[in-house]
Formats: sequence, C-alpha cells, structure tokens
Amino acid sequence: MSGPDRQSCTDAALDRRDPMAGTGSRGMRWFMVELEGGWGHSAFMDSPNVIDPGLGRTVVKRAEKAGMRIAAIRRPGRRSSTPRWRWAIADARPGSESLHWGEVDDPRELTEVPLDGSAGTESGDPLVAVCAHGKHDQCCAVRGRKAAAQIAERYPEWTWECSHLGGDRFAATMIVLPHGLYYGRVDGAEEPADLVRLFVNGRVDDRFLRGRSSLPEVVQAAQHHARRRTGHDRIADFAPVSVTPDDIETVVVLAARDGQVTVRIAEEMSEPLLTTCHARVPGRVRQFRLVSIDGV
Repeated sequence: MSGPDRQSCTDAALDRRDPMAGTGSRGMRWFMVELEGGWGHSAFMDSPNVIDPGLGRTVVKRAEKAGMRIAAIRRPGRRSSTPRWRWAIADARPGSESLHWGEVDDPRELTEVPLDGSAGTESGDPLVAVCAHGKHDQCCAVRGRKAAAQIAERYPEWTWECSHLGGDRFAATMIVLPHGLYYGRVDGAEEPADLVRLFVNGRVDDRFLRGRSSLPEVVQAAQHHARRRTGHDRIADFAPVSVTPDDIETVVVLAARDGQVTVRIAEEMSEPLLTTCHARVPGRVRQFRLVSIDGV
C-alpha cells in the first residue's frame, strides 16, 4: 500500500510481530557529535543550516576510517540560540566500556579530535540517545521525540535525540552508551525512563532489548533466548564463549552463572516487507529462529 493511507512501518511491524532480537547493527566504538538544529536525510551531509556539507563529509569519513560508528546528537525540545559543538567517544567493547566527552569552539576543529580515546574527559554517566531523525523516517520523528522527551524529564543531562540508528520499524529506537545497548519500541514501555534506571543498576529489560552493538547479531539473538528462559537480566549475563556456524544453524555457547548455555540458532529470511516508511520496494530481512537451548 502507498499514499496517505499506507500503514506506518512501525505499526506494520507490530501487526506482523517482527522479532527484535538480533537486530542491533554492529558498532564497537562510537563518535557522537552535537549538531543542533534540523537534520536532512544525512545529518552530516544534508544539513547546510547546521554544518557545512563538505565538512560534515570529512568528519564522517574520518570516523569511518577509524572503524567507528558516527551519529549526530542534540538535546530534546527547544533549540538554543547559541550552538555548541560537544562530542563524545564511546568504547562499547565488553570489558573496555568507556565514555569520553569533549567540546570544540568551531566545527572545523572536529576534524582534529583524537579518535583513539586519548582526548576528552571520562564520564561515569551513560549517554542515552533516542533516534528522532524525521527526515530518515517519520516513525522516528513521532515516536522518538516523544520517548526522548519522557526520558529527559527524569534524566535531562544524559538524554539526547540522535540521528539514524537503524531498525526504523522498531521505533522508538534507542542506544545506551558506552555499553551499546540497543532498545526498540521504547515509546511502548510504561515508563521509558525505567530502561535507563535498569541500566544504572546493571540490568536490561529483554522485552525491548534488540541486542548489544559490540556482539554479532546471532549472539544477540542467543542471549535473548537465554534471558527469556532463565529470567536473568544482568548486562553481563551470557557472555559469548564460542560461536560455531555451519550450513544449517549456528551453535552459540554462552557463559551462565553456574555453567554454560548452548543455544542453536537458525538464520532465516522473512517474507518481503517494507522496512521503513519511505521504502517502496519490499525486501526480505534476516531473522533468527531458536532451534534448541540446553544447559538451563
């Protein structure tokens, strides 16, 4: 269906009951840059009123060359009359989680920020980024901005709107750094800010968790099934021990509190679907099906 009566990608995904587990795209290290104002389809390269497109392209290419994911961030709500150029570098690798903040006086100085984690001031607080990138998908604009505003009421210093994270059909989407915890359908939580409260306590809510950015998607899916079976909800639970793929399924061994859990996952392709509100051609997406789970 197309035109004004077409169902939003988020509503369609809810009706289909699209599984969220294993849909978190990879990102070991992140470069988050404050770009205050309206974003185009690419926050860095299509937002001339915010940042020069040539400069934005240079900043993006530099981060990608360093093997980093990059996203724009801005505070929810009313925009300031004086823009700031804050930045954050997050290391999401398990055991190496860290978050460093810095600020430059001129956006051109963003090309000189060391990307190896040696600059900035280390912070023990999380960076909570909710996708509100309306030019990328209308669901992110409507659902994301609402969720960001709700979370900011309780955690104003930690909460940001951000540019495209992926998984638009699971809006409102969110990532909590430095641990790289992807959440989806955040606006459907009774209290979206409770997801942040759980993080502070070292826990997750698996009902909304898509996966962890530092882990392969199949491991994200395996952890979901282990958590669902046991009810264990610590962030550190079910660290991967080994991942063994073959032609039919992947065997993922996870560390449990009192041993190991072996999860067998089959990779399948969905029926053709429209993954975003702007999509015009249906495509298949990868999904993970639980074959068996042992050790719990």
